[in-house]
Amino acid sequence: MKSPFTGKEMTLHHERARLIYRKEEYEYVKSYYLCEDTQTPLTMGDMDDANITQVYNQYRVKYGIPFADELRQLRESYGLSALKMSTILGFGDNQYRLYENGEMPSISNGRLLKSIMSPSTFRQFVETAKGQLSEKDYKSIMHIINLKENTQYLDLYEYNLVFDGRKRCIDNGFAEMTIPRLRNIVLYFIEHCDNVFNTKMNKLLFYLDMVAYRESGFAMTGLAYKAIQFGPVPIRWDRVYSIIDGISQEIVNFDGGQGVKLIGTDIADLSSFTDKEKSFLNLVANKFRTASSAAISQMSHEEDAWKNAIANNGLIDFDDAFSLKAL
Repeated sequence: MKSPFTGKEMTLHHERARLIYRKEEYEYVKSYYLCEDTQTPLTMGDMDDANITQVYNQYRVKYGIPFADELRQLRESYGLSALKMSTILGFGDNQYRLYENGEMPSISNGRLLKSIMSPSTFRQFVETAKGQLSEKDYKSIMHIINLKENTQYLDLYEYNLVFDGRKRCIDNGFAEMTIPRLRNIVLYFIEHCDNVFNTKMNKLLFYLDMVAYRESGFAMTGLAYKAIQFGPVPIRWDRVYSIIDGISQEIVNFDGGQGVKLIGTDIADLSSFTDKEKSFLNLVANKFRTASSAAISQMSHEEDAWKNAIANNGLIDFDDAFSLKAL
């Protein structure tokens, strides 16, 4: 990016910073461009959003406030408009829509929103608001609640297998955590990259999450990573690929050993992904399309994220996304 003062290229910098939000101090990694001649730091729209999102994410996790995408998904799962959700919860007409669009709720409203993620709790709100709903809407909502209550334990079992029982936090880059979303990411890489063995897929997912977190403040898969000899891997990588529909594993023999190749038996559906998320997928796929498992593993060994985690025998730190070398 060129400096508006001198017309020369500016340098990109990342540094730890602190911000006061709602009377509390939060630490984050601040990204900015620096005009070397004037020593003026500058940020642009997307960069500002990614910076402040790191703080908002920490605040949401600290106080148990749902993320905007979770509120949208919850509403859509019941087939309701934002206006009807506001009516059921006793909010002002536009309030639920504002929360869906990213406005931060108060702590009390945030905890109320968190509570209705439970179908049985949402049932109580619907019963209270029954007089404000049409008979058709009431019956439809109650039918969906019954279905959710009958399947939630099975869904939770699979969720825990894949995501290791974690909630959204810095360990997984505050990413949206759903198996269908992860499934489509894996299918996309199988479609767009050559010879995707388990080892290569582990690194593709790692790089995708690191890039997405660096650029937007959110990772994409919902997975947490650890460091092993062959590079970063999802915590439950063995179960990730075996439990997801539309993906099969094929043992391939070659000189010196064998490997497990991932085969897609379905096509990735990216209709629910934003243009920005699609650009991250495309960036990673183009970079590593022809890379062998050995080559991408070697590249991952140069990343601070892997070096720091292997040295400390801990999880990959998403703050190390800001020192990524390969992308």
